[in-house]
Amino acid sequence: MTELARGENTTIATGAVTVSVAGARQGTVDLMVFQLGADSRVRSDADFVFFNQPSSPEGAVRLVAADKLSIDLTAVPTAVERLSIAVALDDSVTGSLATVTGLGVEVAHPAGTTSARALDLTTERAAVLLEIYRRNDSWKVRNVSAGWDAGLSTLVREHGVQVDDEPAAPAADPHRVRTVAGEEKLSLEKRQKLDMRKREVAKVLLDKGAPGVRARVVLVIDKTGSMNREYSSKRIHEVVERMVPIAVQVDDDGKLEPYLYAKSFARLPDIVVHEVDAWSSTYLHLTGTHGGIDYGRIGGVNDELPVMNEIIDSLVPGAAMPTLVLFFTDGGFTQKQKIADLMKSASALPAFWQFVGLGKANYGVLERLDTMSGRRVDNAGFFSVDDISKVTDAELYRRMLSEFPDWLKAAKNAGIVG
Repeated sequence: MTELARGENTTIATGAVTVSVAGARQGTVDLMVFQLGADSRVRSDADFVFFNQPSSPEGAVRLVAADKLSIDLTAVPTAVERLSIAVALDDSVTGSLATVTGLGVEVAHPAGTTSARALDLTTERAAVLLEIYRRNDSWKVRNVSAGWDAGLSTLVREHGVQVDDEPAAPAADPHRVRTVAGEEKLSLEKRQKLDMRKREVAKVLLDKGAPGVRARVVLVIDKTGSMNREYSSKRIHEVVERMVPIAVQVDDDGKLEPYLYAKSFARLPDIVVHEVDAWSSTYLHLTGTHGGIDYGRIGGVNDELPVMNEIIDSLVPGAAMPTLVLFFTDGGFTQKQKIADLMKSASALPAFWQFVGLGKANYGVLERLDTMSGRRVDNAGFFSVDDISKVTDAELYRRMLSEFPDWLKAAKNAGIVG
């Protein structure tokens, strides 16, 4: 028997296939299948196989028991590229799929058996466990193990099935991985990646004693000429993509508030979870006019003071909602003493500044932030990376977020945060 880890795939033999799902039980954990086209959506609601519609239109996929499917891969229509095998908790059942003992899939095919345990599920009430998909002239299976906290209606809507009723909003739980509006518009692959990154963010905060913390999250990105390599390689696009899960998990409205800066700065439209790629393509440039903004007027050399003062001016002393500033730069700070003085005065305000150096450079004042005297509390952190694409999510989020909870505790004790 072949056992698949989460995200792992393997080829199976074409022919008659039996899919058994441990833990599925009608009225408790319902089993279902979606026949999906190239757009990852059903062609019509008839492609949704479940207990009230136990067979696909051509009969290739049949629900033969509450926990078992019979699939004839030779009869699956050529327009169907993937079979998405999913489960969902009944509305009457509390909790999540993580509590279902032994939840997993076993696929018996003409050449053997492949199994895929449900892995890393936490708060999801509906999930795709496995997908069977075409690859050239073969069929493959992949352990997906990714889902949705909101449950069945979100699951079926994601796959293109019409839903009449909206689900009730789940009760707030600070220990849960958070879901925000727009995630349902992501492809399954992007949703899986986002979910894994959100879990890494949540783990850091939980380990630091700050589960469920809420803050305004601000993203500042260097747009000076020396950043050309980060922009041309699109590593800066990756920076944005990997900061979004922090906002989804932490920000009060799940959005990133972005700024580009050089000699001057531009406040850009908020980054929302389902528009990250489009936002990056529109706004991550060094020159030209984009989104109605003249990038030439922002400049091409460093002056951090204007953008820092803009953020500081937006802070309200004693506010209950703290601000987390994620500040990416390749260095070149020239007004070192003024920046040091500004950080000292800003230490009385409800904001923590996490500076990140991109590439090899002399970061000067940033490297001295942790030992800088004259502040009410330590309100800043700094680390640098030569190539952010080579840093794992777990390591990146640990370095991004480890100091923020410590600051928040100190700031509350000092009356800086209400």
